[in-house]
Amino acid sequence: MSLAPPDSWPGADGAPLSCREKLKVLAENHAELAQVMRDAFEDAVLMGVDEAAMRRILGELVQALPSPKRRG
Repeated sequence: MSLAPPDSWPGADGAPLSCREKLKVLAENHAELAQVMRDAFEDAVLMGVDEAAMRRILGELVQALPSPKRRG
């Protein structure tokens, strides 16, 4: 696993996105999210939270995100 962004971002049709502006925004969002998650993870572990539990908690947070396509 890596904290680097993926080599390509798959579109809904499976084809990789190619728009430079979209790729720029996705790369920036990935970098910001990676930093925030790293900080939250380190804080929790240094304050005594079990490392495996914190990884699970962060994963569950991602799984609980609602899809923006389902908003009505």
